[in-house]
Amino acid sequence: MKMTNTKLTVKRPRTLTRIATIQALFQWEQGTEKAANLIIEQFLLHRLDPKCHEDIYNEGHACIPNIDLFKNIIESYIHQHSKIDAIIIKALPQDWPIHRLDPIIRAILRAAVTEFLNNQNEPPTKVIINEYIDVAHAFCDGDEPAMINGILDHLGRQLRHNNDLDSLSSNS
Repeated sequence: MKMTNTKLTVKRPRTLTRIATIQALFQWEQGTEKAANLIIEQFLLHRLDPKCHEDIYNEGHACIPNIDLFKNIIESYIHQHSKIDAIIIKALPQDWPIHRLDPIIRAILRAAVTEFLNNQNEPPTKVIINEYIDVAHAFCDGDEPAMINGILDHLGRQLRHNNDLDSLSSNS
């Protein structure tokens, strides 16, 4: 996984937690899709940055100020990954299948959609979108953050207005 910034200074603890979440989802997809508890355990044992209080991301290690948020997103996504991916697939152009997306972009979309579904109103949709756009800037050099913004804006309005996961993931 390539970060465009080898050292990312972030003043928002939730952003740091979301960066770690993206790394863990990337690891989950690349590592034969292990159980949520194994990914969380491995990540916390081997990737947690002991200098977390400095609000810095160092290549290979992550600061996770909010471990509950981290665990919640990972567990929720892994337990509902088929339905969440179906929601994302419906938001993509038909000629752009989900497997064609960069794995980091997939992880960002997956984490954000998971957050939209976890709580109906908190944090606000706009906050989630802005956080993941910031995360996208850490990993992407091109137009990917704008694409992510468009997809998340569409999905955020749809999911927060109608939180019926089954109707959103079904083939209409």
